[in-house]
Amino acid sequence: MQRKHHVLQFVLMLSLMLLCLSTGVHAEGTYPQDIRPVPTEDLMGKIVILHSNDVHGAIEGYAKMAALRKAYEALGAEVILADAGDFSQGSPYVNVSSGVDAITMMNAAGYTVAGLGNHEFDFGYDKLRENLEKAEFKVICANIYENGAPIAAPHYLYEAKSGLKIGFLGLDTQESQTKANPSKIIGLTFYGGSDMYRIAEEEAKALRDEGADIVIAITHLGVDEESAAGGNRSIDLVKNTTGIDAIFDGHSHTVMTGDGENDLIQSTGTKFENIGVLVIGEDGKAEDHYLVATDQIAADESSAAYAAAKEIQARIDEEYGVKIGESEVAFEADKSANRTGETNSGDLIVDAMRWYFLEDPSMLEVPEDHLVAIINGGSIRAAIPAGEVTKEDVNTVYPFTNSLVVRYVTGEDLLEALEASTFCTPEPIGGYPQTGGITMTLDTTKEYDKGDQYPGSSYYSPASIQRVSIESINGKPFDPNDTYAVAMNDFMAAGGDTYFAFAMTEGIETGVLFDELLIDYITNELGGVLSAEKYGTARKEQTIILAENGDAAQDEVASSEGAGETGASDQSGDAPAAEAGAAAGDTYTVERGDCLWNIAEKLYGDGTKWTLLYENNRDIIKRPGLILPGQVLKLPDAA
Repeated sequence: MQRKHHVLQFVLMLSLMLLCLSTGVHAEGTYPQDIRPVPTEDLMGKIVILHSNDVHGAIEGYAKMAALRKAYEALGAEVILADAGDFSQGSPYVNVSSGVDAITMMNAAGYTVAGLGNHEFDFGYDKLRENLEKAEFKVICANIYENGAPIAAPHYLYEAKSGLKIGFLGLDTQESQTKANPSKIIGLTFYGGSDMYRIAEEEAKALRDEGADIVIAITHLGVDEESAAGGNRSIDLVKNTTGIDAIFDGHSHTVMTGDGENDLIQSTGTKFENIGVLVIGEDGKAEDHYLVATDQIAADESSAAYAAAKEIQARIDEEYGVKIGESEVAFEADKSANRTGETNSGDLIVDAMRWYFLEDPSMLEVPEDHLVAIINGGSIRAAIPAGEVTKEDVNTVYPFTNSLVVRYVTGEDLLEALEASTFCTPEPIGGYPQTGGITMTLDTTKEYDKGDQYPGSSYYSPASIQRVSIESINGKPFDPNDTYAVAMNDFMAAGGDTYFAFAMTEGIETGVLFDELLIDYITNELGGVLSAEKYGTARKEQTIILAENGDAAQDEVASSEGAGETGASDQSGDAPAAEAGAAAGDTYTVERGDCLWNIAEKLYGDGTKWTLLYENNRDIIKRPGLILPGQVLKLPDAA
């Protein structure tokens, strides 16, 4: 049996904070997480590699990296700093300088070696090359080529004071060719799958031939399911190569110290959530590896990294700390939510896109009722919080230097783009379409009809349309033969992510950057107020059909979306009276329509106590907005 329902997403004031908690469930499953306190044992004669990944502009963390380095050096270790990519983009502190300030911070922290991530290309390849000329650390990447040669050193051999030689090789995801704007990386070839495995083994052998005692791959591959088809995950690399002793991984923002089968892969999450540790003994063998949570580490205020961060923050805060409005709700921040279904964050952005063109519809070549908007869910990097909204908040939500465009596409091409961009839903995918003006149904119980691989992409076209149907466009019947104006970012218009169907189309180039667009929409159209009435919940233009059972489908999705600042549940009717006697040790079985907020109201008479339920049941709750009928929750003491 199938059940049709709208996928709701939870939105609460604490959503950003929850993202920073280590829950044990990441990406496509549960991975081992060995997180320890800062050690105290003697490490004389040892080599310790501290590693980060997906820092995304969290520059305050570099002073904690400096502090941890000092701690390990005090224990007698020789310390190396490494990074697995995506350091160039993610907050105004690095975006405003187009990534230069990220290099400044890594220089100040004393990094030894770094790999590249897909977001290193966000400002274009020419800008990346210019930035890397300022790096005082070695940058390595073996599987991205220009004119028949790697764009950076494919590997690096570090000789320790003891004479031990540590080899590093670098690999970036092939998805960079579509996750970066394709128009900004023309001339580059990204190798993945079997080619990447071959390159990795060749570089590992070259390092051994140069005398490496241990070989470490610094990779930006991740473990997301959307990367599985091309064999481009770090877990695929492990299964298909030999000669690599350890992997420092990034890309999927996963917290892991192994993949469940072996201990090769380690990844720290994102934004200095943790710092990775690899201990190498005097014999050149890896002796231990684990993570240290940065909330246990005090920043080293005497470090160059601390001083550099303060200078950058002061400079940016002066410009970006300007208030532009107030929000009555907290917008959806969950990465997975924005990549699996419609959210209020997506609604806000597509509303702004459509508003820009509807202000002067004469610029369009089609009637205004044929204007729709699509934004890739992966471009939503954070959330506007409840309360005061600043320019920095907006830039952090949408940190990319994309501009607004319109492309004229047929209804048939629109269907293809939507089908391709939901091929793995309900598994998260960066290309997931947050839409405006499109009433659609996505049937995830139907198989994606995989066609030919898109040129220069790791994604495949649909051989036929099986999963997506469009009921209406702006309330009028959809016609696959009509021409529609699709507002999008220039990344999608160039065929980025899964949007190759838009790559050969024509339209309007506005030159308007997205952070500027959102600021104008909030201040001019909304009068500086993001109201609960308009954005308290997702608009529900998308209907998703999920399987009755099965790991991929998640059956029922319950949500506390719309709780926002006031904590009002999106459930209709009066809150049920609190049940007497709910105490630690009792259990509660989730019913259809439940969310953590209304369960807390029912049991304790206070919806804000939903966080206690979540903390006490992390072993079965994948994320706070996703609970399933029949799950048995262990009740905590709500005192």
